Amino acid sequence: MINQQPNTNPPGKTQALVLIAEDEEEIAEILAAYLVRSGLRCLHARNGREALVLHLRHKPDLVLLDVQMPEVDGWRVLSEIRHRGTTPVIMLTAMDQDIDKLTGLRIGADDYVVKPFNPAEVVARTQAVLRRASPQSGRNDKQVMRVAPFQIDLDNHEVMVEANGRMQKLELTLTEFKLLAQLARTPKRVFSRAELLVNSLPEGDALERTVDSHLSKLRKKLEGLGITGIPSGVRGVGYRLWSGE
Repeated sequence: MINQQPNTNPPGKTQALVLIAEDEEEIAEILAAYLVRSGLRCLHARNGREALVLHLRHKPDLVLLDVQMPEVDGWRVLSEIRHRGTTPVIMLTAMDQDIDKLTGLRIGADDYVVKPFNPAEVVARTQAVLRRASPQSGRNDKQVMRVAPFQIDLDNHEVMVEANGRMQKLELTLTEFKLLAQLARTPKRVFSRAELLVNSLPEGDALERTVDSHLSKLRKKLEGLGITGIPSGVRGVGYRLWSGE
């Protein structure tokens, strides 16, 4: 049984609380063990109804949410959490179809992990989403995303790139900026065209191949500064920012 872990951090610094909404006890126990080992606290909900109750009662910093749960499914839980506020949510599911990913992303999921997964990867993604959402990171950290070789100003839609030993401004269209920002949030993750389409392109751009066109233009602008291989295409899957260590 998973209970809320006590706070063992120094005074004034609180461990983030993660709600694991997963009906398979063994999976929940494994995730909790990895999360606690990385310094997080955990709660466990065994069905969707309990997840909503615990979310309201404990106000977790992040929810790991299984899609196929008894009583209330993950889509409905996600929808209600979004109605309540902006708690980050990472979906956990055995379904590996673009339509399922699109459903989660449209409702407001922050990330999506397909079973079977590596628990260490789930922890890494959890920590990444928590860093982006943390109010303790300060105003500047929330405005500017720093992912080599980029500095991406999310509020002002401006990008600086380190090239030829100095920082230079990268002139992008709004769509190119949105695509770059989406890829930079998890630079080694491969995003499908469908995911990028939903998150980054105007509603009028309904074709997935439109993503190829915009990213090709982005790549040419970077090549003009001497930066090659960004974004990186993965044949038959989609795109990621870069694949290096």
